[in-house]
Amino acid sequence: MDPLQRAGAVALIEDGFDSVEAIEGPDGVEVDLLDSIVAVHPGGAILKVVVDAPALEMAESAVRSVVEELLERSEVLADWPIARCEVALHPKLALESLDAADGPEAPPADPAARKARHSGRPSPGSAEAEYDAEAQAEEVRQQMLTLAGELRSFPPVMFGVPDEEAEEGEDSFSVSPEDARLAAGALVWATDVLVDQLFGDVQTLTEEDTNVAECDGPLWHLEDLPARYALQYDGLFARRFLVTVVAMTTRFTDGSFQRLSCVAEELALRLLLNEAHVTLETFGLLGDGVSAALEAFADNVYEDMDHEWLYDDAMDGIDESPVGEVLRIAPMGFKAWFTPFNRGRHVHPYAADEPEAAVS
Repeated sequence: MDPLQRAGAVALIEDGFDSVEAIEGPDGVEVDLLDSIVAVHPGGAILKVVVDAPALEMAESAVRSVVEELLERSEVLADWPIARCEVALHPKLALESLDAADGPEAPPADPAARKARHSGRPSPGSAEAEYDAEAQAEEVRQQMLTLAGELRSFPPVMFGVPDEEAEEGEDSFSVSPEDARLAAGALVWATDVLVDQLFGDVQTLTEEDTNVAECDGPLWHLEDLPARYALQYDGLFARRFLVTVVAMTTRFTDGSFQRLSCVAEELALRLLLNEAHVTLETFGLLGDGVSAALEAFADNVYEDMDHEWLYDDAMDGIDESPVGEVLRIAPMGFKAWFTPFNRGRHVHPYAADEPEAAVS
């Protein structure tokens, strides 16, 4: 398709979704349509549809049926086939649901008890027999171990693995090389998820022409930034933050990383670590060793944890106070987020402050 045809296809698909509030799933169960994102390329389109459904199978069936109906309704798109349809849980909402679950069928809160429960032999024909949680976890684990090699900037010692030259018994607790690899792979996995979902946040804020505090649509990550500045997180900010995440994680994987460059990168790393924890926990892979590896990684990459004060309203303005001056706290106000900490550090040109807005 040429650019004009692609623009027309986007308009047709978006108009179709705008006319749908809910979808009837299998057995007449209603599936709520929360949001949709359309990206058209020369060979077709990619749709990301967010729905609220009681089961994954219902979500997939409902979305497929509504897309098929939308294509059939349009003479221009009637011959478009659906090449692939995949469904995935929102990881944070899935964990919240597990944490909030109650009743005799609720999964145990203790991870070891959950593992013991899932390790039991399911009855033939049951839903549990059709889905092998342990096999899925092992598959993901192997994928993460393979991905670990892409995190080229960080040797195992950054994850708490003892240095070969360290004397025996020097560390009271050390991380195994395999746990370090799993943590590294989880960070690469989480990078892909974080970037993809931030694209969704950018799309949502841009389409609504609003900010995080006033946004009606679902957001993946920008709501997890310090709440005191939520009115400032608009579409432009979202794009600058996304570019910052891409620039930072590129340095992680190409071997060029030295230090975090600005407050926005410190917050981006916080989101990346959260996503890695959520993914590992979702698949039952967050053991003590992996947790220790991620903690060691954070300790080694962060020069300080001053950015955590942005989540504590009682500390608002500490960077501009006499105490902040004594502690040599870098400026942390919103206008300073994309300003390099010093001349030896750099921020991507798209995300960087305009010269007149730069903080000295």
